[in-house]
This record gives sequence, structure tokens and C-alpha cells, in this order.
Amino acid sequence: MRPQGFATALYGWMERYKRDGVEWDWRRIYGDCAEAGVEAVETNPDDGRLAILRSLGLRVSASYVGLPLMLGYDALDVETAVMPAAERLARAGGTDLILNSDAPDWSVPVNKTTDDTERQGETLSRIAERVSSLGLAVSLHNHAANFADAQADLDSVVRYADPAVGLCVDIGWAHTAGHDPVAWLRDHPERIRGFHLRNQRDGVPTEELADGEIDIGALIEAAPGYTGWLTLELWHPGSMQPARSMIEDTRRSVDYLKELLAR
Repeated sequence: MRPQGFATALYGWMERYKRDGVEWDWRRIYGDCAEAGVEAVETNPDDGRLAILRSLGLRVSASYVGLPLMLGYDALDVETAVMPAAERLARAGGTDLILNSDAPDWSVPVNKTTDDTERQGETLSRIAERVSSLGLAVSLHNHAANFADAQADLDSVVRYADPAVGLCVDIGWAHTAGHDPVAWLRDHPERIRGFHLRNQRDGVPTEELADGEIDIGALIEAAPGYTGWLTLELWHPGSMQPARSMIEDTRRSVDYLKELLAR
């Protein structure tokens, strides 16, 4: 594996600030990311945010958009919901647009049918074609917490989407859903375009990447040809008690990845 570098998503940072009662702005969160030792941030970079990132020497690794993809392309307002974010990402020099398969109504979850899964794959393909002129690639982020829906999300890419559509493998959610994220990498190496990295134990996220049930070393070994970003998404929910700051845990996790890559 020869990754482009180390990045972080921002959800876990925002949740940790909320937990700690910290008021934050974009300069604070990006500054903390830089202090933690990452080289890029997964974010939606308007001009103001991009100026802050550049002043800190940070790049934009990707942008993330959630949509009810199973409804089909024509049911989504892609021009409003996707294209502005895609254009900002391209202007910022990013290359990866990450799409999450949102539920049409999160309060009433439904399991995806085969038709839903095929429709989702077609939607991903059409969005990928739409943004290709911007130099962007599309990948699906798995966010399902049960086995069947996680399998449906995987199938929507590897069975029903154009080969240009990739996977951003969230190893925590795959593990939560009862899947082996290492097997996903081994079985579909040509589809892997990104990662969201955290570890966990007994269904609860752990404080740093080195601690937990998921074999991160095996994950690294399973993707020898990967050249994209390694993106952390550490998360400290109320079900665990962190002993360190998010800055320190991110730094420790980056150092752990460097150690694994050097072996």
C-alpha cells in the first residue's frame, strides 16, 4: 500500500466538541486537525473554509454527501443536492466524491429490496457520469448497521454500478453490521477508493485505531495496490469514556498507521 497520505473526517470531531462543551468554528476544527498530524480533511470546502485549510497547509481529501440513493436518480435533485458540492470539491483540488445511502426517512428504517439495490447502483452510475467532467470519482460509503443492508450497499456497487463507481469502506460500520471489512478489500480490490477508519470492541467504538477487534494490520495487507487517502473517523460516543483528547488520539492513530506501513 502506498497511500496518498493521512486525512480525517469531521463527524467525530464535532461530536467530541459537543460532548466536551466546546464551542468551535472552522478555524478551530481545521487547526486541531492540523495539530493532530493529518495532511488533509474530508470536508465541503466553500471559499472561506478553503482559505483556512490552505493557510494551515491542509488539503481536501474528499467531500461527503448523503442522499436516499435507493429512490433513483430521477427522484433526487442532483443539480442542487450534489453538483454544488462537487464543483467546490473540484475547485479545491479534491478528486473523490463520497456518497452515503441515506434512508428516505431515518425514523422509519426499511430494508433494501433487490430492486432498491439495483436502482441504487444505477443512481451511483449516473451521478458518477455527471461529475466525471469535473475530474471527480464517486464512491459509496457504507453506513448500514445490519448485515442485509450492508450487503445490499456492497452489491449496489459491485453488482449493479458502473466499474467507475468505487467503495469508501467504513470499517467500523461494516464490522457493526457483521461483515469482515478485510474480506471486502480482498474480494473487491479494484473498487476500493477510500476508507473511514476506526476500531471498536463489542460494538462500541474504541478511543484510537490501534485498540479494538478489527485487525488493522490485516486491512493494510489486504489492499497492497491502494494509493488513495487513509481517512480516520474516530468517534467517542457516550458509550465509552475517552482518556485523551481527539487531537492526541488522532495523532496516535496516524503514528500507528505509519508504523504498520513501514513493516
